[in-house]
Amino acid sequence: MARFHSLEVVDVRRETRDAVVVTLKPRPEDEGAFDFIQGQYLTFRRDFDGEELRRSYSICAGTDEGCLKVGIKRVDGGAFSTWANENLAAGDTIEAMPPMGKFFVPLDPQSDRHYLGFAGGSGITPVLSIVKTVLAREPKSRFTLVYANRQISSIMFREELEDLKNLYLGRLAVLHVLETEAQEIDLFTGRIDAEKVQALFAHWIDVNSVGTAFICGPEPMMLAIAAALRNHGLADSQIKFELFASGQPGRARAKAVSRVAVEPGSGTEATVTLDGATRTFLMPRQGQSLLDAALAANLDAPYSCKVGVCSTCRCKVVEGEVEMAVNHALEDYEVRAGYVLSCQSFPLSEKLVVSYDE
Repeated sequence: MARFHSLEVVDVRRETRDAVVVTLKPRPEDEGAFDFIQGQYLTFRRDFDGEELRRSYSICAGTDEGCLKVGIKRVDGGAFSTWANENLAAGDTIEAMPPMGKFFVPLDPQSDRHYLGFAGGSGITPVLSIVKTVLAREPKSRFTLVYANRQISSIMFREELEDLKNLYLGRLAVLHVLETEAQEIDLFTGRIDAEKVQALFAHWIDVNSVGTAFICGPEPMMLAIAAALRNHGLADSQIKFELFASGQPGRARAKAVSRVAVEPGSGTEATVTLDGATRTFLMPRQGQSLLDAALAANLDAPYSCKVGVCSTCRCKVVEGEVEMAVNHALEDYEVRAGYVLSCQSFPLSEKLVVSYDE
């Protein structure tokens, strides 16, 4: 089971008015644990007024850059992102889990593929990592990126993207779509919706040549893009999602539920295996997720977003049945194999046996 490690903050660079790029360095003994695959993320934790808060941020470095970088955009009311933008400095230390996530496809130096990326705002961070790594490791492949922002000043990594275009001439195309600023071509102004995606495919992007599409941004944008891609013949296996966890509360505390609070016949006997140790406790069958019940029972269960977006809290149901309220992270084959997101899982059976170790 992944656990938290201390990382040294090497540099904090202001990227836009409300976003920073943080360069991190693991301890020598932890370097292997922080090898990453393009498109993965880190989960951080920090105490705010005695309450632990966890947040996930995507790695924006390419796998061959020899460094670990994340982009953190300030969210209104967001305690963690505000602290990172206003207070985090070189020389600080921060706790993080090793890289996680499946927002990638295996690369092959001999491949000649056309990749397509759609990013909205800070959704560029994992896509940038993918772009850099694909162009470096697949010399015959090319990448088309559609990047949506409110205005020019809010474009993260604008200069870096221009440098990549110059470095990989003819292999990287970047189309900027700005919501509030007019551009010479009307198609590149406004929000990315179904109509705009259809127009992009008709006039600018040869979608029939696309092998894999990566989409990272707000859910409405992602759904419109995915639907358009399917209409043009791409299979679900060719469309990779990374959804923003915009529903995360600024601060949230798991409320403990005692055994006596569970009315007879309405509870579930939950048995949880974590790091080789197994514990059994009683939890209500309504109103409390498996993750919150485990935390209330003093189990150090892994989690990050608590809204079904990341897969940090993934576990396997060995016995019993649960219902997942939301699932934006697990593939269909994982669900069929019994894996669930514990933050979104509510028991349906009197007995439940799950494992975080599988």
